[in-house]
Amino acid sequence: MDDLVKFGESLKCDLKGRVDTRIREFREMGRKSDDELFKELCFCILTANYSAEGGMRIQKEIGDGFLSLPEPELAEKLKHLGHRFPEARAKYIVGARKYKNNLKDIIDSNKDEKALRAWFAENVKGLGYKEASHFLRNIGFDNLAIIDFHIIDILARHGLIEAPKTLTRKKYLEIEQVLEKIAAKLNVTLAELDLYLWCAETGKILK
Repeated sequence: MDDLVKFGESLKCDLKGRVDTRIREFREMGRKSDDELFKELCFCILTANYSAEGGMRIQKEIGDGFLSLPEPELAEKLKHLGHRFPEARAKYIVGARKYKNNLKDIIDSNKDEKALRAWFAENVKGLGYKEASHFLRNIGFDNLAIIDFHIIDILARHGLIEAPKTLTRKKYLEIEQVLEKIAAKLNVTLAELDLYLWCAETGKILK
């Protein structure tokens, strides 16, 4: 772990300004309307087994269409824009609309980040723990890990975990505990740590 912590310290020196800016943007997103929060939720539904960059591009193109497009039309747009799973993602987004007008109430009713993540993963079809963590991080929650193959590869290379064949909920939480220890040593949040490590792997700070 010490090697990764040293690497993290060097990343902080190089990237702190960019990471701090992105974290401020996430917190600003969390103060926006239910409609804006829902569009961010749709982005996170889109990124499952797909790229963040692709999800951002589609989110920009569809915009308010996430709020009201009929499922067949939404699926057709997703297909035209190159999503790998247009029908399934359209179905999930339309199904999630039942929470569209009370997302802020749901979020405000439970300030326990992990309990809130569990609620989204259990109640919004199309969100697993990774996607629910991603959504909550993107609206200003700091202490949830977004565990994708980039993060798993880094931890495995440093001998901190054995890369799992499948990422079960139990395994997700075990890996999150490893990341919590690293974050504590670096004196950063899990949200910040994710951005540092993701940039180290991809060269980009996205969302």
